[in-house]
Amino acid sequence: MSNLGDRVNFQPAVLLAVLAHPDDETFGMGGTLALYARRGVQVYLVCATRGEVGDVDPKFLRGFESVAARREAELRCAAEKLGLSGVYFLNYRDSGMPGSEDNQHPQALAAQPTEEVAREVAGYIRLLKPQIVLTFDPIGGYRHPDHIAIHHATVRAFHLAAQADFADSRALQPYQADKLYFNNMPRGVMRLMVRGMRLIGRDPTKVGRNKDIDLASIAEVSFPTHATVNYRPVAALRDEASACHASQGGEGMVGGIFGTLRRWFASRETYMRAEPKPQNGHIERDLFEGLAVTYLNNGKDGSKA
Repeated sequence: MSNLGDRVNFQPAVLLAVLAHPDDETFGMGGTLALYARRGVQVYLVCATRGEVGDVDPKFLRGFESVAARREAELRCAAEKLGLSGVYFLNYRDSGMPGSEDNQHPQALAAQPTEEVAREVAGYIRLLKPQIVLTFDPIGGYRHPDHIAIHHATVRAFHLAAQADFADSRALQPYQADKLYFNNMPRGVMRLMVRGMRLIGRDPTKVGRNKDIDLASIAEVSFPTHATVNYRPVAALRDEASACHASQGGEGMVGGIFGTLRRWFASRETYMRAEPKPQNGHIERDLFEGLAVTYLNNGKDGSKA
């Protein structure tokens, strides 16, 4: 891998997010994607599935032939709001939550060999030539099998794309991205949520629509934070993208006091830098820090200084 900032010629700034389902791009890192798109970065998304087994109220399926069609439409709506330059699907099937029968479907993402998925992701890294690659943390945020599967595949692809002996389907030249980050939620915030739930009589081990997320145990698994992105200048765009994912409850994250508080107090997304390994305790405020890149919009996000 090249050292940060050692490229002689400035390159167009490109960021690639590699995720599992429609809505991951918005609920997990939508502020980051919108902020960099507004600054003039070419922001791309590789989405492994179409969220086929997501829980969807029948009212949201009117006019759509399937859950997958509905969720793809929601993703494309969100991508437009966030300002993404392109969306690519790997065409695997949603695996569902841990222990579900969908985990064993022949096309389920979680059932695929990591190397196979990694080869596809590596092909997109070569095609799009991002300096920055983003994906989930090692436990996939909340232990979703697909999140974990695409995490492992992306880590492998980050290195595979640079190997001269790897031949991708497009016969593209090897390419080494500069940085790999894992999106992670600060565990301090998560532990506060767990305490708050217990105070009001809710069980933090049974969270989510299907009560299948153990927030209490997840809060005890810590990952370091090496970068923080303040997306307040584009919080409204993230809200608009969230509203696109109506079948997944996105509209409920926008309005009222909850939406206002989130915009003002939680308008930050945090990341662990996996590659290159950080050498000190410095917290980056810009994922492109130290890189010789150019922005189509001169790096401005439209906010007032």
